[in-house]
Amino acid sequence: MKQRTSSLGRREVLLAGGVGLSRVGFLPGASGKTANDRIQIGVIGLGSRGYNLIDALVKHHADARIVAICDVDKKHYRDRAWGTGNPYGLTPAGEKIAAGYAKNGVQGSKNDIARYSDYRKLLDQSGVDAVVIATPDHWHAKCTLDAIASGKDVYCEKPVTHLFTEGQAVYRQVEKRRAVFQTGSQQRSDRLFRRAVELVRNGVLGKVHTIKVGQQAGYAQPMGDSKLEKIPQQLDYDFWCGPAQVLPYMRARHHRWWRGHSAYGGGVLMDWIGHHNDIAHWALGLDSSGPEEVEAIGWTFPDNGVYDTPVRYTIRCKYAGGVSSTISSDNAAGLELIGSEGSVFVNRGKLRTSDPRWAKPDFVPGSASVTVSDDHMGNFLSCIRTRKETIAPAEVGHRSITPGHLGYVSNALGRPLSWNAKEEYIVGDEEADQKLRHLKYRQPWG
Repeated sequence: MKQRTSSLGRREVLLAGGVGLSRVGFLPGASGKTANDRIQIGVIGLGSRGYNLIDALVKHHADARIVAICDVDKKHYRDRAWGTGNPYGLTPAGEKIAAGYAKNGVQGSKNDIARYSDYRKLLDQSGVDAVVIATPDHWHAKCTLDAIASGKDVYCEKPVTHLFTEGQAVYRQVEKRRAVFQTGSQQRSDRLFRRAVELVRNGVLGKVHTIKVGQQAGYAQPMGDSKLEKIPQQLDYDFWCGPAQVLPYMRARHHRWWRGHSAYGGGVLMDWIGHHNDIAHWALGLDSSGPEEVEAIGWTFPDNGVYDTPVRYTIRCKYAGGVSSTISSDNAAGLELIGSEGSVFVNRGKLRTSDPRWAKPDFVPGSASVTVSDDHMGNFLSCIRTRKETIAPAEVGHRSITPGHLGYVSNALGRPLSWNAKEEYIVGDEEADQKLRHLKYRQPWG
């Protein structure tokens, strides 16, 4: 069957026009350094996760410097009442960065950091080499594609994109532009997850036949105040919605909880699949592949008019070689890989093996190894200088979450799907394939 083309194909061509492939200032010499003393970074999205990434960047102050930030909300307190807890948004972020640098002995002030409410102006700023994107999911693709078109390298939070077609467009443009891209699936830079992967890669577990990806349940009730409110004065809500549908404003659907509605995110399902299922694919060498069959079973949804993403869910997958997988809110949170000779369970801070010796730090699984990274942001910055591939590149991030996209289609249509992972299309089901690729952007963002 002929390979499908993305419905963003024309947009990819338009974004590609006029941007050369040269990476001025990033031609590493014998020392591994570049023409710039420090990599100049812009951060787009200044909520809780954006702050985490700012902290990671400040630790690398000798190698990189945050020079620009962007958010459509000047100041907020995430899901807390106004004035309680840590403030987020454009104004406090500048103060946070300046304080972080000062603590590390870096001279400067908050006035040294350019501030924008429109990410496109940040991309136009001279000297910005790379951007870190920590927006809600519905902005990931647009910000990433525009950044790549302007010659920037990109670190983007997971899931790499909100919609399947966007993911294809991103990884194809990354390859075409020879950009450095890091997906924020930071578990790949954790030694416990790396140990689980190496146990599988070296055959310690024998032939793996079962994968259990355990994730949290979705939002059964409104996570915050669900009454309709006047849009806060300091927030450009229309810009925040961007290419997505503009839903009536409520706190239960905004900061922190936006992913409960499919206009902005894929629920808790798509929030976590880029973590645990990503490690499962890594372990089995499926970074550029995927399942052969996918079926959604037992999905339940909230009945409150606030959210429309699943509360309880299971996605059953079959992979080549007789490997079966469940991605489910009914599995224990984490990842379990079961083979003919034993098993391993891993979660953040936890590693449990059927043979306790396998979990000991001095145990050597074998000669087969994977890329070692203990610092996800550090890996991104290093790859900017060397032009090597990151530990979590764009296509890997896209492939890791594809079973989630397929699960949504399977549930909507009430039937299992056959998947051609190599060419990325649903086999023998045109209705399902079109639904998978559906993409509708609100103007003027389309």
